[in-house]
Amino acid sequence: MRRPWAIVIFILAAALTAGFFDYPQIWDRGINWWNNHLPYPKLPGFHKRPFKLGLDLAGGAHLLYEADAVNVPAEERDSTLAGLRDVIERRVNAFGVSEPLVQIERSGDRHRLIVELAGVHDIKAAAEAIGSTPYLEFQEFNPNHNPNQSEAAEVNASGVATLEVESPFRSTELTGRFLKHSELVFDQTTFQPQVRLVFNDEGSRLFKELTLRNIGKPLAIVIDGIVISAPTVQQAIDAGEAVITGIEDVRAARTLAENLKAGALPVPIGLVSQQIIGSALGAQSLEASLRAALWGFLLVAVFMVWWYRLAGLAAVLTLLIYGVIALAIFKAIPVVLTLAGIAGFILSLGMAVDGNILTFERLREELKAGRAFPEALRNAVRRAWPSIRDGQITTLLIAVIMFFVGTSLVKGFGLTLGIGVVLSIATSVGVTPLFLRLAERTRLAKYKWLWG
Repeated sequence: MRRPWAIVIFILAAALTAGFFDYPQIWDRGINWWNNHLPYPKLPGFHKRPFKLGLDLAGGAHLLYEADAVNVPAEERDSTLAGLRDVIERRVNAFGVSEPLVQIERSGDRHRLIVELAGVHDIKAAAEAIGSTPYLEFQEFNPNHNPNQSEAAEVNASGVATLEVESPFRSTELTGRFLKHSELVFDQTTFQPQVRLVFNDEGSRLFKELTLRNIGKPLAIVIDGIVISAPTVQQAIDAGEAVITGIEDVRAARTLAENLKAGALPVPIGLVSQQIIGSALGAQSLEASLRAALWGFLLVAVFMVWWYRLAGLAAVLTLLIYGVIALAIFKAIPVVLTLAGIAGFILSLGMAVDGNILTFERLREELKAGRAFPEALRNAVRRAWPSIRDGQITTLLIAVIMFFVGTSLVKGFGLTLGIGVVLSIATSVGVTPLFLRLAERTRLAKYKWLWG
Protein backbone atom coordinates (compact mmCIF):
# COMPACT_ATOMS: atom_id res chain seq x y z
CA MET A 1 0.00 0.00 0.00
CA ARG A 2 1.43 3.36 -1.03
CA ARG A 3 1.88 6.07 1.54
CA PRO A 4 -1.01 8.57 1.31
CA TRP A 5 1.29 11.57 1.16
CA ALA A 6 -0.84 13.44 -1.37
CA ILE A 7 -3.95 13.25 0.81
CA VAL A 8 -2.00 14.23 3.91
CA ILE A 9 -0.49 17.24 2.14
CA PHE A 10 -3.96 18.28 0.97
CA ILE A 11 -5.37 18.01 4.52
CA LEU A 12 -2.50 20.02 5.97
CA ALA A 13 -2.91 22.69 3.27
CA ALA A 14 -6.64 22.89 3.95
CA ALA A 15 -6.00 23.19 7.67
CA LEU A 16 -3.40 25.91 7.10
CA THR A 17 -5.85 27.83 4.89
CA ALA A 18 -8.55 27.46 7.54
CA GLY A 19 -6.11 28.73 10.14
CA PHE A 20 -5.37 31.85 8.07
CA PHE A 21 -9.12 32.35 7.62
CA ASP A 22 -9.58 32.10 11.40
CA TYR A 23 -6.74 34.52 12.15
CA PRO A 24 -5.85 36.39 8.93
CA GLN A 25 -3.44 38.74 10.71
CA ILE A 26 -0.69 36.10 10.49
CA TRP A 27 -1.05 35.81 6.71
CA ASP A 28 -1.32 39.56 6.23
CA ARG A 29 1.89 40.27 8.14
CA GLY A 30 3.82 37.88 5.93
CA ILE A 31 2.19 39.18 2.76
CA ASN A 32 2.92 42.78 3.71
CA TRP A 33 6.62 41.92 4.14
CA TRP A 34 6.61 40.02 0.83
CA ASN A 35 4.90 42.81 -1.11
CA ASN A 36 7.14 45.49 0.41
CA HIS A 37 10.48 43.72 -0.17
CA LEU A 38 9.94 41.78 -3.38
CA PRO A 39 8.96 43.38 -6.69
CA TYR A 40 6.75 40.49 -7.80
CA PRO A 41 4.44 38.70 -7.59
CA LYS A 42 2.10 40.80 -5.46
CA LEU A 43 0.01 38.54 -3.23
CA PRO A 44 -3.44 39.43 -1.90
CA GLY A 45 -4.41 39.52 1.75
CA PHE A 46 -7.08 37.44 3.42
CA HIS A 47 -10.58 38.85 3.64
CA LYS A 48 -11.06 39.99 7.22
CA ARG A 49 -14.33 38.57 8.45
CA PRO A 50 -14.80 38.72 12.22
CA PHE A 51 -16.46 36.05 14.30
CA LYS A 52 -20.02 36.90 15.25
CA LEU A 53 -20.47 37.05 19.01
CA GLY A 54 -23.67 36.82 21.00
CA LEU A 55 -25.00 39.24 23.59
CA ASP A 56 -23.16 37.61 26.49
CA LEU A 57 -19.81 38.05 24.71
CA ALA A 58 -20.20 41.15 22.54
CA GLY A 59 -22.60 43.09 24.74
CA GLY A 60 -25.68 44.77 23.30
CA ALA A 61 -29.18 45.98 24.06
CA HIS A 62 -31.70 44.35 26.37
CA LEU A 63 -35.26 45.56 25.84
CA LEU A 64 -38.32 44.61 27.86
CA TYR A 65 -41.82 45.13 26.45
CA GLU A 66 -45.22 44.46 27.96
CA ALA A 67 -47.88 42.95 25.71
CA ASP A 68 -51.46 44.11 26.08
CA ALA A 69 -53.35 40.84 25.59
CA VAL A 70 -56.37 41.75 27.69
CA ASN A 71 -58.71 41.88 24.70
CA VAL A 72 -57.50 38.54 23.31
CA PRO A 73 -59.68 35.52 24.20
CA ALA A 74 -58.02 33.22 26.71
CA GLU A 75 -58.08 30.24 24.35
CA GLU A 76 -56.23 32.27 21.69
CA ARG A 77 -53.74 33.96 23.97
CA ASP A 78 -50.89 31.45 23.64
CA SER A 79 -51.03 31.36 19.85
CA THR A 80 -51.35 35.14 19.67
CA LEU A 81 -48.27 35.68 21.85
CA ALA A 82 -46.35 33.09 19.84
CA GLY A 83 -47.26 35.06 16.72
CA LEU A 84 -46.05 38.24 18.43
CA ARG A 85 -42.69 36.62 19.12
CA ASP A 86 -42.40 35.40 15.53
CA VAL A 87 -43.18 38.85 14.09
CA ILE A 88 -40.54 40.51 16.29
CA GLU A 89 -37.96 37.86 15.38
CA ARG A 90 -38.57 38.33 11.65
CA ARG A 91 -38.36 42.10 12.01
CA VAL A 92 -35.08 42.01 13.93
CA ASN A 93 -33.58 39.46 11.53
CA ALA A 94 -34.49 41.69 8.61
CA PHE A 95 -32.32 44.44 10.12
CA GLY A 96 -29.33 42.08 10.31
CA VAL A 97 -29.07 41.84 14.10
CA SER A 98 -27.13 38.69 14.97
CA GLU A 99 -29.00 35.90 16.76
CA PRO A 100 -31.66 37.92 18.57
CA LEU A 101 -33.17 36.39 21.68
CA VAL A 102 -36.91 36.98 21.66
CA GLN A 103 -39.00 35.23 24.27
CA ILE A 104 -42.30 35.60 26.11
CA GLU A 105 -42.32 35.78 29.92
CA ARG A 106 -45.59 35.16 31.78
CA SER A 107 -46.41 36.31 35.29
CA GLY A 108 -50.06 35.82 36.18
CA ASP A 109 -52.11 37.81 33.68
CA ARG A 110 -49.11 39.88 32.61
CA HIS A 111 -47.15 39.00 29.49
CA ARG A 112 -43.74 40.47 28.78
CA LEU A 113 -41.55 40.28 25.71
CA ILE A 114 -37.78 40.06 26.24
CA VAL A 115 -35.60 41.15 23.32
CA GLU A 116 -31.80 40.85 23.40
CA LEU A 117 -29.81 42.32 20.50
CA ALA A 118 -26.14 41.38 20.41
CA GLY A 119 -23.69 44.03 19.25
CA VAL A 120 -26.24 46.87 19.41
CA HIS A 121 -25.09 49.52 21.88
CA ASP A 122 -27.45 52.28 20.85
CA ILE A 123 -30.85 51.98 22.52
CA LYS A 124 -32.43 54.21 19.88
CA ALA A 125 -31.04 52.06 17.09
CA ALA A 126 -32.27 48.96 18.88
CA ALA A 127 -35.78 50.37 19.22
CA GLU A 128 -35.76 51.33 15.55
CA ALA A 129 -34.63 47.83 14.59
CA ILE A 130 -37.66 46.41 16.36
CA GLY A 131 -39.92 49.14 15.05
CA SER A 132 -40.53 50.82 18.42
CA THR A 133 -44.05 49.79 19.47
CA PRO A 134 -45.95 49.49 16.18
CA TYR A 135 -49.55 48.36 16.28
CA LEU A 136 -51.59 47.85 13.13
CA GLU A 137 -55.34 48.35 12.99
CA PHE A 138 -58.01 49.08 10.43
CA GLN A 139 -60.27 52.02 11.26
CA GLU A 140 -63.57 53.07 9.68
CA PHE A 141 -64.84 56.56 8.98
CA ASN A 142 -66.41 58.24 12.02
CA PRO A 143 -69.73 59.84 11.00
CA ASN A 144 -69.75 61.88 14.23
CA HIS A 145 -66.49 63.57 13.37
CA ASN A 146 -66.54 67.35 13.70
CA PRO A 147 -63.70 68.84 11.62
CA ASN A 148 -63.84 72.03 13.70
CA GLN A 149 -62.79 70.17 16.86
CA SER A 150 -59.11 69.69 17.55
CA GLU A 151 -57.80 66.15 17.42
CA ALA A 152 -56.13 64.87 20.57
CA ALA A 153 -54.16 61.78 21.42
CA GLU A 154 -54.07 59.63 24.51
CA VAL A 155 -51.70 56.90 25.64
CA ASN A 156 -53.09 53.60 26.87
CA ALA A 157 -51.61 51.37 29.58
CA SER A 158 -49.16 49.80 27.16
CA GLY A 159 -47.75 53.11 26.01
CA VAL A 160 -49.44 52.94 22.59
CA ALA A 161 -50.72 56.25 21.22
CA THR A 162 -54.32 56.19 20.03
CA LEU A 163 -56.64 58.88 18.72
CA GLU A 164 -59.81 59.95 20.50
CA VAL A 165 -63.27 59.46 18.97
CA GLU A 166 -63.18 63.04 17.59
CA SER A 167 -60.75 61.78 14.97
CA PRO A 168 -61.93 61.25 11.35
CA PHE A 169 -61.65 57.47 11.91
CA ARG A 170 -62.62 55.17 14.75
CA SER A 171 -61.18 51.84 15.82
CA THR A 172 -62.68 48.51 14.81
CA GLU A 173 -62.13 44.89 15.83
CA LEU A 174 -59.92 44.29 12.77
CA THR A 175 -56.26 44.58 13.82
CA GLY A 176 -52.91 43.29 12.67
CA ARG A 177 -53.41 39.96 14.43
CA PHE A 178 -55.84 38.97 11.67
CA LEU A 179 -53.56 39.91 8.75
CA LYS A 180 -51.71 36.90 7.36
CA HIS A 181 -49.80 38.43 4.49
CA SER A 182 -49.24 41.57 2.40
CA GLU A 183 -47.29 41.90 -0.84
CA LEU A 184 -46.62 44.12 -3.83
CA VAL A 185 -48.48 43.02 -6.98
CA PHE A 186 -49.27 44.53 -10.37
CA ASP A 187 -52.55 44.89 -12.24
CA GLN A 188 -52.46 42.45 -15.17
CA THR A 189 -54.05 44.99 -17.50
CA THR A 190 -52.60 48.37 -16.57
CA PHE A 191 -49.47 47.11 -14.77
CA GLN A 192 -50.14 49.64 -12.03
CA PRO A 193 -48.63 48.78 -8.62
CA GLN A 194 -51.02 47.44 -6.00
CA VAL A 195 -50.83 45.99 -2.50
CA ARG A 196 -52.53 42.66 -1.86
CA LEU A 197 -53.82 41.84 1.63
CA VAL A 198 -54.69 38.35 2.88
CA PHE A 199 -56.60 37.80 6.14
CA ASN A 200 -57.10 34.67 8.22
CA ASP A 201 -60.54 33.12 8.69
CA GLU A 202 -61.63 35.39 11.53
CA GLY A 203 -60.11 38.39 9.81
CA SER A 204 -62.01 37.55 6.62
CA ARG A 205 -65.30 37.65 8.54
CA LEU A 206 -64.46 40.96 10.20
CA PHE A 207 -63.22 42.47 6.93
CA LYS A 208 -66.43 41.46 5.17
CA GLU A 209 -68.54 43.16 7.84
CA LEU A 210 -66.30 46.23 7.78
CA THR A 211 -66.42 46.67 3.99
CA LEU A 212 -70.13 45.93 3.82
CA ARG A 213 -71.01 48.89 6.05
CA ASN A 214 -68.42 51.24 4.55
CA ILE A 215 -69.04 51.01 0.78
CA GLY A 216 -68.06 54.29 -0.79
CA LYS A 217 -66.26 55.42 2.36
CA PRO A 218 -62.54 55.50 3.22
CA LEU A 219 -61.04 52.72 5.30
CA ALA A 220 -57.94 53.80 7.19
CA ILE A 221 -54.89 51.58 7.73
CA VAL A 222 -53.30 52.89 10.91
CA ILE A 223 -49.96 52.10 12.54
CA ASP A 224 -49.38 53.66 15.96
CA GLY A 225 -52.17 56.15 15.43
CA ILE A 226 -50.72 57.30 12.11
CA VAL A 227 -52.79 56.78 8.96
CA ILE A 228 -50.47 55.27 6.34
CA SER A 229 -53.22 54.66 3.79
CA ALA A 230 -56.96 55.34 3.48
CA PRO A 231 -58.34 53.60 0.38
CA THR A 232 -62.02 53.91 -0.50
CA VAL A 233 -64.12 50.76 -0.21
CA GLN A 234 -65.58 49.95 -3.64
CA GLN A 235 -67.61 46.89 -2.64
CA ALA A 236 -68.09 44.34 0.10
CA ILE A 237 -65.26 41.78 0.15
CA ASP A 238 -65.98 38.30 1.47
CA ALA A 239 -63.02 36.30 0.09
CA GLY A 240 -60.55 37.34 2.78
CA GLU A 241 -58.37 39.08 0.21
CA ALA A 242 -58.23 42.71 -0.84
CA VAL A 243 -56.20 44.87 -3.20
CA ILE A 244 -55.26 48.49 -2.53
CA THR A 245 -55.21 50.46 -5.81
CA GLY A 246 -54.47 54.03 -6.79
CA ILE A 247 -50.94 54.00 -5.38
CA GLU A 248 -48.54 56.55 -6.88
CA ASP A 249 -45.61 54.35 -7.84
CA VAL A 250 -43.85 51.05 -7.19
CA ARG A 251 -41.74 52.48 -4.39
CA ALA A 252 -44.78 53.72 -2.50
CA ALA A 253 -46.54 50.37 -2.98
CA ARG A 254 -43.52 48.42 -1.76
CA THR A 255 -43.19 50.68 1.29
CA LEU A 256 -46.86 50.22 2.12
CA ALA A 257 -46.60 46.44 1.80
CA GLU A 258 -43.52 46.38 4.02
CA ASN A 259 -45.18 48.62 6.60
CA LEU A 260 -48.21 46.35 6.70
CA LYS A 261 -46.05 43.26 7.06
CA ALA A 262 -43.82 44.82 9.71
CA GLY A 263 -46.68 46.44 11.59
CA ALA A 264 -48.88 43.38 11.78
CA LEU A 265 -48.34 42.79 15.49
CA PRO A 266 -51.05 40.57 16.97
CA VAL A 267 -51.30 42.75 20.09
CA PRO A 268 -49.97 46.19 21.07
CA ILE A 269 -46.75 46.29 23.07
CA GLY A 270 -45.21 48.98 25.24
CA LEU A 271 -41.56 49.47 26.16
CA VAL A 272 -41.10 48.87 29.89
CA SER A 273 -37.32 49.00 30.32
CA GLN A 274 -34.15 49.23 28.30
CA GLN A 275 -30.61 48.33 29.21
CA ILE A 276 -27.21 48.38 27.56
CA ILE A 277 -24.99 45.41 28.39
CA GLY A 278 -21.33 46.39 28.15
CA SER A 279 -18.86 44.32 26.19
CA ALA A 280 -16.22 44.38 28.96
CA LEU A 281 -17.87 41.57 30.93
CA GLY A 282 -18.35 39.60 27.74
CA ALA A 283 -14.67 40.04 26.86
CA GLN A 284 -13.70 38.69 30.27
CA SER A 285 -16.01 35.69 29.81
CA LEU A 286 -14.60 35.04 26.35
CA GLU A 287 -11.03 35.27 27.62
CA ALA A 288 -11.79 32.90 30.48
CA SER A 289 -13.48 30.43 28.11
CA LEU A 290 -10.58 30.48 25.67
CA ARG A 291 -8.09 30.09 28.51
CA ALA A 292 -10.02 27.09 29.82
CA ALA A 293 -10.18 25.57 26.33
CA LEU A 294 -6.41 26.07 25.85
CA TRP A 295 -5.51 24.49 29.18
CA GLY A 296 -7.91 21.65 28.50
CA PHE A 297 -6.33 21.03 25.11
CA LEU A 298 -2.80 21.09 26.56
CA LEU A 299 -3.72 18.60 29.30
CA VAL A 300 -5.38 16.31 26.78
CA ALA A 301 -2.35 16.59 24.48
CA VAL A 302 0.07 15.69 27.29
CA PHE A 303 -2.06 12.73 28.31
CA MET A 304 -2.46 11.44 24.75
CA VAL A 305 1.28 11.65 23.99
CA TRP A 306 2.23 10.11 27.35
CA TRP A 307 -0.25 7.23 27.14
CA TYR A 308 -0.32 6.47 23.41
CA ARG A 309 3.05 7.89 22.35
CA LEU A 310 3.26 8.32 18.55
CA ALA A 311 -0.41 7.50 18.11
CA GLY A 312 -1.19 10.16 20.68
CA LEU A 313 0.98 12.65 18.79
CA ALA A 314 -1.01 11.92 15.64
CA ALA A 315 -4.21 12.49 17.62
CA VAL A 316 -2.96 15.86 18.86
CA LEU A 317 -2.20 16.94 15.28
CA THR A 318 -5.67 15.77 14.25
CA LEU A 319 -7.26 17.79 17.05
CA LEU A 320 -5.41 20.91 15.91
CA ILE A 321 -6.74 20.38 12.38
CA TYR A 322 -10.20 19.73 13.80
CA GLY A 323 -10.09 22.95 15.80
CA VAL A 324 -9.03 25.31 13.00
CA ILE A 325 -11.49 23.80 10.50
CA ALA A 326 -14.36 23.96 13.01
CA LEU A 327 -13.64 27.63 13.75
CA ALA A 328 -13.44 28.36 10.02
CA ILE A 329 -16.89 26.80 9.56
CA PHE A 330 -18.25 28.84 12.47
CA LYS A 331 -16.95 32.01 10.85
CA ALA A 332 -18.06 31.12 7.31
CA ILE A 333 -21.70 30.18 8.08
CA PRO A 334 -21.58 32.34 10.28
CA VAL A 335 -22.40 30.85 13.67
CA VAL A 336 -23.11 33.40 16.40
CA LEU A 337 -20.83 32.35 19.23
CA THR A 338 -22.15 32.55 22.77
CA LEU A 339 -20.80 31.04 25.97
CA ALA A 340 -23.20 28.14 25.42
CA GLY A 341 -21.95 27.74 21.85
CA ILE A 342 -18.33 27.68 22.97
CA ALA A 343 -19.27 25.03 25.54
CA GLY A 344 -20.78 22.94 22.73
CA PHE A 345 -17.58 23.28 20.70
CA ILE A 346 -15.40 22.23 23.64
CA LEU A 347 -17.67 19.25 24.30
CA SER A 348 -17.37 18.16 20.66
CA LEU A 349 -13.60 18.40 21.02
CA GLY A 350 -13.84 15.88 23.82
CA MET A 351 -15.95 13.65 21.58
CA ALA A 352 -13.19 13.75 18.95
CA VAL A 353 -10.64 12.67 21.55
CA ASP A 354 -12.94 9.84 22.61
CA GLY A 355 -13.06 8.50 19.04
CA ASN A 356 -9.27 8.45 18.86
CA ILE A 357 -9.01 6.65 22.19
CA LEU A 358 -11.33 3.87 21.01
CA THR A 359 -9.16 3.36 17.92
CA PHE A 360 -5.89 3.41 19.87
CA GLU A 361 -7.10 0.91 22.44
CA ARG A 362 -8.11 -1.42 19.64
CA LEU A 363 -4.70 -0.88 18.02
CA ARG A 364 -2.96 -1.75 21.27
CA GLU A 365 -4.94 -5.00 21.55
CA GLU A 366 -4.17 -5.96 17.96
CA LEU A 367 -0.44 -5.36 18.43
CA LYS A 368 -0.41 -7.38 21.65
CA ALA A 369 -2.04 -10.21 19.72
CA GLY A 370 1.09 -10.32 17.55
CA ARG A 371 -0.26 -8.80 14.36
CA ALA A 372 1.88 -6.63 12.15
CA PHE A 373 1.32 -2.89 12.32
CA PRO A 374 -0.53 -2.49 8.96
CA GLU A 375 -2.95 -5.31 9.74
CA ALA A 376 -3.37 -4.17 13.33
CA LEU A 377 -4.22 -0.64 12.19
CA ARG A 378 -6.84 -1.82 9.69
CA ASN A 379 -8.46 -4.09 12.28
CA ALA A 380 -8.41 -1.36 14.92
CA VAL A 381 -10.16 1.16 12.67
CA ARG A 382 -12.74 -1.39 11.51
CA ARG A 383 -13.56 -2.71 14.98
CA ALA A 384 -13.62 0.69 16.69
CA TRP A 385 -15.99 2.16 14.12
CA PRO A 386 -19.28 0.70 15.51
CA SER A 387 -18.60 2.16 18.96
CA ILE A 388 -17.55 5.52 17.51
CA ARG A 389 -20.57 5.57 15.20
CA ASP A 390 -23.14 4.79 17.90
CA GLY A 391 -21.76 7.28 20.41
CA GLN A 392 -21.34 10.13 17.94
CA ILE A 393 -24.69 9.64 16.19
CA THR A 394 -26.48 9.58 19.56
CA THR A 395 -24.86 12.89 20.48
CA LEU A 396 -25.66 14.29 17.04
CA LEU A 397 -29.35 13.42 17.44
CA ILE A 398 -29.42 15.23 20.77
CA ALA A 399 -27.77 18.27 19.17
CA VAL A 400 -30.36 18.29 16.38
CA ILE A 401 -33.21 18.13 18.91
CA MET A 402 -31.72 21.00 20.91
CA PHE A 403 -31.33 23.11 17.77
CA PHE A 404 -34.89 22.66 16.51
CA VAL A 405 -36.72 22.61 19.85
CA GLY A 406 -34.65 24.75 22.21
CA THR A 407 -34.48 28.49 22.71
CA SER A 408 -31.80 30.72 21.16
CA LEU A 409 -29.05 29.90 23.65
CA VAL A 410 -29.79 26.18 23.51
CA LYS A 411 -29.89 26.40 19.73
CA GLY A 412 -26.36 27.85 19.74
CA PHE A 413 -25.12 25.01 21.93
CA GLY A 414 -26.80 22.41 19.73
CA LEU A 415 -25.47 23.96 16.50
CA THR A 416 -21.81 24.09 17.54
CA LEU A 417 -22.06 20.65 19.13
CA GLY A 418 -23.64 19.19 15.99
CA ILE A 419 -21.03 20.70 13.65
CA GLY A 420 -18.29 19.53 15.97
CA VAL A 421 -19.62 15.97 16.15
CA VAL A 422 -19.76 15.67 12.35
CA LEU A 423 -16.17 16.92 12.12
CA SER A 424 -15.03 14.65 14.94
CA ILE A 425 -16.36 11.60 13.09
CA ALA A 426 -14.43 12.64 9.98
CA THR A 427 -11.19 13.35 11.81
CA SER A 428 -11.15 10.41 14.24
CA VAL A 429 -12.06 7.84 11.58
CA GLY A 430 -10.45 9.43 8.52
CA VAL A 431 -7.61 11.79 9.40
CA THR A 432 -5.95 10.10 12.40
CA PRO A 433 -5.69 6.64 10.76
CA LEU A 434 -4.32 8.37 7.65
CA PHE A 435 -1.47 9.86 9.68
CA LEU A 436 -0.77 6.49 11.26
CA ARG A 437 -0.54 4.86 7.85
CA LEU A 438 2.49 7.01 7.10
CA ALA A 439 4.46 4.81 9.49
CA GLU A 440 3.46 1.47 7.94
CA ARG A 441 6.64 1.03 5.89
CA THR A 442 9.05 2.71 8.27
CA ARG A 443 11.14 1.38 11.12
CA LEU A 444 8.71 3.01 13.54
CA ALA A 445 6.15 0.28 12.76
CA LYS A 446 8.51 -2.36 14.18
CA TYR A 447 8.59 -0.83 17.67
CA LYS A 448 5.20 -1.68 19.10
CA TRP A 449 5.88 0.15 22.36
CA LEU A 450 5.79 3.42 20.39
CA TRP A 451 2.08 2.89 19.68
CA GLY A 452 0.88 2.41 23.22
